[in-house]
Order: sequence, then structure tokens, then C-alpha cells
Amino acid sequence: MAQYIERYQRRRLISSYFSVVLSIALVLFLLGVLGLLVLNTKKLADHFKEQITISVFLKDNAKPVEIEQLQKSLAMAEYTKSADFVSKEDAAEQYSEDIGENFIEFLGYNPLKNALDVNLKADFVSPEQIADITEGISAKTYVDEVSYDKPLISLLTNNARKISLWILVATGIFTFIAVLLINSSIRLSIYSKRFIIKTMQMVGATKKFIRKPFIWTNVKLGMLGATISLVALGVVLYYVNTNFPELNIFHDVIVLIILFTGIFGLGVLISWFSTHIATQRFLNLRTDDLYY
Repeated sequence: MAQYIERYQRRRLISSYFSVVLSIALVLFLLGVLGLLVLNTKKLADHFKEQITISVFLKDNAKPVEIEQLQKSLAMAEYTKSADFVSKEDAAEQYSEDIGENFIEFLGYNPLKNALDVNLKADFVSPEQIADITEGISAKTYVDEVSYDKPLISLLTNNARKISLWILVATGIFTFIAVLLINSSIRLSIYSKRFIIKTMQMVGATKKFIRKPFIWTNVKLGMLGATISLVALGVVLYYVNTNFPELNIFHDVIVLIILFTGIFGLGVLISWFSTHIATQRFLNLRTDDLYY
């Protein structure tokens, strides 16, 4: 009978520890994902901004030397990421592939123009800056037209700001929820040992002596939960970097180290703080209050 009770208590203890570790790991993992989003929001926004193309259409009488000089000047400009020449023959071939038929045979001529496709650096992708850039390019006498998607740029700029703000708000809210969830798990774990705490206190043990093993145990559980969350976070990072190498997530190693250290430290800090508060509460309770 005594062995059965001992095994039962051991199973309850293991189950209690498992639930604490699991809750810490899940909460810290989700917090880490949000942290990655916060750190990479600008990088993601910059990636999409740099996919926007400004098409500089050239007049048919534009000389090759003029086109070459314009391409070189655009490529060397501080706002340019890339500047590629697209001949009207290449453009016609691509357009024919897109529509599934040779439109030149139907029309009898190629209505398209030679063009330069310019991709800007993310810091220069805003409605005002692009308007200034296109105005300067349009001033060239051999430039026929400068075209870009104005509504898309405005939408992208506004949404990037909104998304950044909401991610920061969500991170703050979730951090608060994470503290509450981890605190609740640890409090439940301490609650199951409230009679042990009171018994130790009644036989003369000091509060510091009673708190120490509980704090140390839950801090170790916090370390274990944080480690599990960091391993899962590392797997997510590897997957994202493999499938989206253009984001170059592992480029900012220092930032990732700070994030991982912060997640680990948060797991330890919350575990220590929650255990201290929970044990202190039961130490201050009267014996009769332990039953409620």
C-alpha cells in the first residue's frame, strides 16, 4: 500500500513538472516567434519594397550610347539596387509567352519599346521619393515614359507601418499573457505542496530555507522549458532560411544571440519570480486558510 501511494505521488510530481515545462516551452516559443517577427518586420517590408519595378520606356530614336549612359548612371545612383536593360524584342517574346500567342504576327509589327527596369533600395521606396526620382528620369529627351504602380507603393508603405505597430502591440500583450500563464502553472505546482510548506514552517524552518528548494527546482524547470523552446525556434529559423534564403535571417547573428539569450533569461526570471511570490503567499497564510 505504501509503495502504491509512493508511486502515485511520484507520478503526480512528474505530471506536475511536465505541465510546467510544457507551458513554459510553448509560451516562450510563441514569444520567440513574435520576437523574430518584430526583428524581421523591416527586413520583410524591405524585401517586398525592393521587388517593385520602375519601367523606363525609351523612345525609338534613342541612341545606344544614350541608353548605355542612362543605365550606368542609374546603376551608380544611391537609390538604385539594380538597373537592367530589356530590349523590345525580349519584351515581345516574354509577352507572347504570357498571353500564349504571337501578337507580332497578328499586328504585323512590334509596338513595344526598349526599356530599363529599375529596382530601388527599400529606403527610397515611398510615394514622394519615387515621384522625385521619376521626374528626374523623365527629363531626359530620349525617355518616352516612366511607369510604376503608384497605388501599390502607397499601399505597401502604409501597410508596412501598420503591421510594424500591430506586431509591437501584439508582442507586448503576449508577453504579459506569457507571464500570467507561466505564473499560473508554477502557482498550481506550488499549491499542491502548500501543506508541506506549512509543515516545514511549523517545525521551525525559516522562510528562506523553505523557499530555496522550490525556487531552485522551478528555475531548473524554467531552464528546461526555455531550452526546448529555443530548439524549436532554431528549427523554425532553419526552415525559413532554407525556403526563403533571400531574407538572409542568419545574417544578423548578434541580434539572434540577443533574442535567444532574452528568451532563456525570461524563462528563468519568470520562474524565479513566480515561485518566490507563490511560496511567500502560502508561507503567510494561516493553517486554516490552506483548505480554501
